[in-house]
Amino acid sequence: MVRPPGKDLVRSAVQAYAEMQPELVEVTDGFVTDVTTLLDDAGINYLSVTGRAKSVASFAGKAARSANGRPLYADPLVDITDQIGVRVITYVHGDVAAVADLLADQLTVLDDRDMGLETASEGRFGYASRHVLVALDPPHENRSASVQIRTVLQHAWAEFEHDIRYKGSIPEEHAPDLDRRFTLAAGLLELADREFSEIRDRLQVSMTDQPAEADVNDPRISAQDLAKFLAGQYSDAGWSRTDHYAWISGLLLELGISSLDELGDLLTSVDTPAIEARMGYRYPAGAVRRLDDALLAVFGATYINLHGNSHRVPLLQARLEKLRTEGDAER
Repeated sequence: MVRPPGKDLVRSAVQAYAEMQPELVEVTDGFVTDVTTLLDDAGINYLSVTGRAKSVASFAGKAARSANGRPLYADPLVDITDQIGVRVITYVHGDVAAVADLLADQLTVLDDRDMGLETASEGRFGYASRHVLVALDPPHENRSASVQIRTVLQHAWAEFEHDIRYKGSIPEEHAPDLDRRFTLAAGLLELADREFSEIRDRLQVSMTDQPAEADVNDPRISAQDLAKFLAGQYSDAGWSRTDHYAWISGLLLELGISSLDELGDLLTSVDTPAIEARMGYRYPAGAVRRLDDALLAVFGATYINLHGNSHRVPLLQARLEKLRTEGDAER
């Protein structure tokens, strides 16, 4: 009996993938770290960044797919582009676009599909996620990574829908009703996403009017007080991750700044428009990132050498060079 060529192709591809998969796990972990660093450096708010290297079983199943008797992937090792997968979950829809813009700014984008827009263009509610395919930098040339970007509500719908549909067969008589209910849920969650965005925007405008209780045992400016202050200082900036307010408050303390009055006095000397022009933000940089750049502009190398910045010295050095290309931005 002669074995069909397609099966030989799949078998050899799966064997080759099984050999390289342990290496892909390491590459994936590194790429997750890289994406997280990009988001943190940009000051974009997000819930989580996770990743996975496609399992051998999953690769084998995808490689064996066919349509009309012909294999979907002529060369599975090349054509299956989600061998390395990263997922970024944001809180609101506007941050999905910000993450996608950041990836386009910092990495080589091979493909960018907004599945939510594609679904909406067909007059339907359903799966919504931004899928961005990016090329990896050396030493992983000729490799790509698939980055899914979605809000927490879009993620909840996609995970539940996937779990229900693939955990077992759905009785044929129930399929139309379940499809209708999934569609209804998708529409409600899209509405909820819009409401969350409106809540966030409204709170960001009004939060500076509400006093917060200080912790007398902590010499740092409280994260809540700092968040309110920065919302007024950078009214056009997005929220940053909650833990980042506490982190940069520690940097302020290292600089000897322990009150909002002191911080306010310092920032009066900063030429904010000049900093924005030199940094050329192509995405809504968060409030912490904006303050980070202001402190870098004022203190320069002193800021870079703070203990709390030891993990990102090269990033800050590159930014300082950008700030000082046309002179001192803070003057």
